Amino acid sequence: MRGFLASSVGVTCAAALALPLTLPATPAKAGPSTLTSEAAAPGSTQSLPLVPLTRKRSLGPAAPTQGLARRNVRPFSLVGVVWDDPGSELNGRVQVRTRAAGTGDWSDWQDVEAHNDEHAADPDTAESASSRVHGSTAPLWVGNSDGVEVRVEAERAARDAGEAPEPEDDAGDGPEDRRAAAPAAATLPGGLRLELVDPGGGPPSRDARTAGRAGGAPSGLRAKSVHPGVTEGGGAKATVVPALSREETVRTYFSDGTAQRRTTPYIGPRPRIITRHGWGANENLRERGFLYTKTVKAAFVHHTASGNKYSCSQVPSIIRSIYRYHVVSSGWRDIGYNFLVDKCGNIYEGRAGGVAKAVMGAHTRGFNTNSMGIAVIGTFGATKPTDAALKAISRLTAWKLGLYGANPRGKTYLKSAGGNLYRKGKNVRLNVISGHRDGFATECPGRLLYGKLGSARTTAARYQGR
Repeated sequence: MRGFLASSVGVTCAAALALPLTLPATPAKAGPSTLTSEAAAPGSTQSLPLVPLTRKRSLGPAAPTQGLARRNVRPFSLVGVVWDDPGSELNGRVQVRTRAAGTGDWSDWQDVEAHNDEHAADPDTAESASSRVHGSTAPLWVGNSDGVEVRVEAERAARDAGEAPEPEDDAGDGPEDRRAAAPAAATLPGGLRLELVDPGGGPPSRDARTAGRAGGAPSGLRAKSVHPGVTEGGGAKATVVPALSREETVRTYFSDGTAQRRTTPYIGPRPRIITRHGWGANENLRERGFLYTKTVKAAFVHHTASGNKYSCSQVPSIIRSIYRYHVVSSGWRDIGYNFLVDKCGNIYEGRAGGVAKAVMGAHTRGFNTNSMGIAVIGTFGATKPTDAALKAISRLTAWKLGLYGANPRGKTYLKSAGGNLYRKGKNVRLNVISGHRDGFATECPGRLLYGKLGSARTTAARYQGR
């Protein structure tokens, strides 16, 4: 193998596409932040403090309820709620209504997933301990909007009104969801704010059209790509990492060494991946430098919980919004996921540092070391994932896990960094392709996506030639 798994010093070049490069033996230290002012960055974030809302006496004893009455705001497309202390949970219900720009129509009330702390950097890491980090809900994609109304009810208020959502029945799908039922809360976290994210302008229109179709650029479009085996550097701005056949993939990543010439490695063909430049990432938002771990032993599958009402042509805007929400609103160093997948089967580069490298993400609290996170854009508690999305998961894991010698149908051990399922330091036996709920007590990636992971493991192994 051409030095791909050799140890070396962490790389901190600005290349978005570090392909067959030497991997670091120890995590690289993060460099200084390069956060820019909101005025200087494409897109914007409106942060509106929530205020107490009154409650009719006929509804019973008052419990904390905060929110905002209907109001006009600058255009936005994604919403979320954040609060000051990342260690505090929002035990309650978050709902929003939005007004569509252009038509003036108001949506029905939509629930925002309040429990989002399981998507985060590992405890006791610099990213987790940063003073910039806030508690946050999951983001919700609402499309181009210019009006908003929000209410946040403490758990007791939601129960008294009989509005608490029913938990999903996950029997037989994996470990029992051990999240303790929230007590009848009398308080909400301090500093609640509504975050309204405008994704801003994206890449050139040809890139947006390319991003909406899986399997290659549409006829007549010439999306710039990186040649197999060549590292992007300097001012090069590639929009896609091109797909390779299995034979080309083996030659690209395993071309050197006598042992490798005698034995064909188990690795799937490299899928086409839309780069950060391809979806229009503003690299001035994230922190400078990259964090790496030693290897990639497992892949955790997630859903973004941002809703299913989107077209694939909107996905670059959705990812730009999630990226901005993770960095500007939640205070993370970069988007949390290593990769994202849409309903059309397109694969997108997530956290910066190189699509082929062991980049440390902030996706599965307690198990970010030696793993990667793949988020399917959508919510899959009651909605089935598309066949295209499942195929993309299989193709991506067959390639990326194959680079590190992992069998998609196998088991592996990861050491817990601490969470609500496993104590810090415990070696946990997990599926090489796991759902988020396997490492943390959460509904993620949704019951219906979680139930498809068995077939994804089988398909990925087949792509590897097993």
